[in-house]
Amino acid sequence: MNKESFLREFMEEVWNEKNFDKIEKYIHNQYTIHLDPGDLWEGKTLSRLEFKNRMELGSFGPFPDMNFEITSAIEDENYVAVTWILTGTNFGKIGEHPPTKKAINTKGITIYHFKDNLINGHTQIFDRKIVMKQLGFI
Repeated sequence: MNKESFLREFMEEVWNEKNFDKIEKYIHNQYTIHLDPGDLWEGKTLSRLEFKNRMELGSFGPFPDMNFEITSAIEDENYVAVTWILTGTNFGKIGEHPPTKKAINTKGITIYHFKDNLINGHTQIFDRKIVMKQLGFI
């Protein structure tokens, strides 16, 4: 199995095209967020349904046009590391903040973990402070 191709397909089909019905094809039933500073789910293991709900409400609620462009990828036996550019427009609430209708553009790196040929977690770093500045919160 080519995990890099599998991950790129997942990012395109699920994240960019918002085909949430395809999550089961890519995501293991236990998905752990190993490291993701600033993410309320850091350190937690989610079921596939919780993962889907987190995407729909936590990501696409505030940014319905969210899009990831993968800029590089490295595959290992149980991991695929990707660098990416995230873009989107804030059309939904973030916590108590009303929509700003401002665009975001930020870069980051995610290491996706695999188990049983499915994605079962991630370790991620990106500067959320840049996003908050772009939205005018700080």
